[in-house]
Amino acid sequence: MYQIRLMKIEDYDLVNHLWCTTSGMGMRSLDDSREGINQFLLRNPYTCFVAEYEGDLAGVILCGHDGRRGYIYHTAVKENYRKKGIGSALVNRVLEALKQQNINKAALVVYSTNELGNQFWEGLGFETRDDLTYRNTSLNQDNN
Repeated sequence: MYQIRLMKIEDYDLVNHLWCTTSGMGMRSLDDSREGINQFLLRNPYTCFVAEYEGDLAGVILCGHDGRRGYIYHTAVKENYRKKGIGSALVNRVLEALKQQNINKAALVVYSTNELGNQFWEGLGFETRDDLTYRNTSLNQDNN
């Protein structure tokens, strides 16, 4: 059986390994460094979770909010733990945490080429928005 708990920075090495070995993930050198994730966890102490299965890290989800919208990042479940409800349980835990903080809507970005990820989110009822154009800019050229 698996357990879900709040993520802490001590989980970073195992979590980072999971992210780096999960197909379809996009990692950034600064944002996803230990320091970057620590900063994210300090700002979002109640919306980031890990799942453990018999002491092994099985999955992770990062989420934060700006006071109005929740944003989900870097959701991953180890391949040998998939299809056990862990990913859905992590998402449900995040959505509950957002509701407890009076956040009424959540969003996320998935690479269009990440078929498995897109199927997962669609299966959970997350809709594709074809009426939006996602744009960003890098403020630090070292964050590749």
